[in-house]
Amino acid sequence: MPFDSLLILELAVLGLCTGFLAGLLGIGGGMLMVPFITFILSTRGVEADLAVKMAIATSMATIIFTSVSSVRAHHKRGAVRWDIVKGLAPGIVLGSMIASLGVFALLKGSWLAFFFAGFVSFSATQMLLDKKPKPTRTMPGTPGMVGAGGVIGFLSGLVGAGGGFVSVPFMTWCNVTIHNAVATSAALGFPIALANALGYIVAGQNVQNLPTGAIGYIYLPALVVIASVSVLMAPLGVKAAHALPVKSLKRVFAGLLYMLAAYMLYKGLTA
Repeated sequence: MPFDSLLILELAVLGLCTGFLAGLLGIGGGMLMVPFITFILSTRGVEADLAVKMAIATSMATIIFTSVSSVRAHHKRGAVRWDIVKGLAPGIVLGSMIASLGVFALLKGSWLAFFFAGFVSFSATQMLLDKKPKPTRTMPGTPGMVGAGGVIGFLSGLVGAGGGFVSVPFMTWCNVTIHNAVATSAALGFPIALANALGYIVAGQNVQNLPTGAIGYIYLPALVVIASVSVLMAPLGVKAAHALPVKSLKRVFAGLLYMLAAYMLYKGLTA
């Protein structure tokens, strides 16, 4: 697959958009990257089933970099709940490794696309309904945190996202404010991305017909370009997140997820 100037431009624009969204919504940009990288790879001759898997893996790898840039900006504003990060991280790493090393390689790309569309739609609906949690509900104890982290890491590994589509609704359901939830989700993106990226590299070692520049399921040219530009935009997204009212932030989150879920449903049906 040729790595031409048009491809570089497409990936750079995608990186700018996803970097901004990483800071704005705490989703690591993965919800946007997966559909667009799938499209970019498909139009350049990568078989549809493999394109979905590579998009998921490459998207996840870029979150290693965008999460660092985003969380630094959130931390400066004192918005990250590090106690929650510490509680969820062990389960996240375990769930991520199970997904990326085992289940991901076994499932067809079309099924992963359906899975992506379903869970993203569910998360968008939860945000849009804006149900108020019971005032007495709080984050669970250590066993509950490890279990929740495992679910977040596992689902993230299957759809190539930083976990915000699960962790943000989960934290707000436990009465964590939306801005704290978004900031904490950005911090959780790093262990999710690192654990899953390593799993994708190992799981994809013997895959046939990978394009030039791939290491396992990760497409390195896309990783380098997107990561390089996305880190510049994440702090601007953080600034916008703290300036927007809560309801507007949730509407933006939900609307974006619905659109991307529809595209991935289409890809699953046509793969």
